[in-house]
Amino acid sequence: MENNQKSTVKMYQVSTLQALALGYSRSVITVEDLLQHGDIGLGTFEDVSGEMIVVDGHCYQADDTGAICEPAGTTGVPFSAVTRFEECRRCELGEFDNIDKLKEFLDLRIEEDFGLNSMHVVRIDGSFKKVSARAGSGYRGHHVTLKETLSKTQKNFCFEEISGTLVCVYYPDYMDGINAAGWHLHFISEDRKLGGHVFDLSMNKGIAYFDKITEIEIKLPYEPAFDTYALKTASKDEIKSVEQGK
Repeated sequence: MENNQKSTVKMYQVSTLQALALGYSRSVITVEDLLQHGDIGLGTFEDVSGEMIVVDGHCYQADDTGAICEPAGTTGVPFSAVTRFEECRRCELGEFDNIDKLKEFLDLRIEEDFGLNSMHVVRIDGSFKKVSARAGSGYRGHHVTLKETLSKTQKNFCFEEISGTLVCVYYPDYMDGINAAGWHLHFISEDRKLGGHVFDLSMNKGIAYFDKITEIEIKLPYEPAFDTYALKTASKDEIKSVEQGK
């Protein structure tokens, strides 16, 4: 495990997960604006139309078949978290039978090397036996919860014997609601043709690159409609079930 000094970098977040969970899926900024603030991260698009993977300074959109495209710069973003990646450390990874074992490994690494009270972004380049993922096709509605939206639009798919990149974002428990506490993973294939929100996987091997984040800037929606959402009422159980692809 390498240890490099780095300058402080921040997470740039669009809106909050509570707002998205309660149905605020309107555009807050554009893809073009988002990429001014980071070159790696994840999120979704206006009306929860697909899953977002930001990597190497490009923003990709996974549709409900798992197919990837690069959306127009004017595409709206209701929720996202990105940063400018500055590698702190790296380590080689062996086999992992499922996503829980990978998350446990990542927990140990940040606990041993950095501490669990900071945000982290980890990029994992690897080969996989399978990646189970999902994406939605978009649903326009006011105060329609994320769980209800995904129940109408979400499609699950599985990629087998595939190489690619996992973008892994970690928020500590005390920030639960601002974003998903723990690890949130999105995948994109090496050829940038397939991807989505990951809820299970089986890994052959890979290399993990760690970045510790100690600052956050949150861009909240400006329009009055945002203030009609009682964010504290967002269900943690619903958020967890959506995060796990259920």
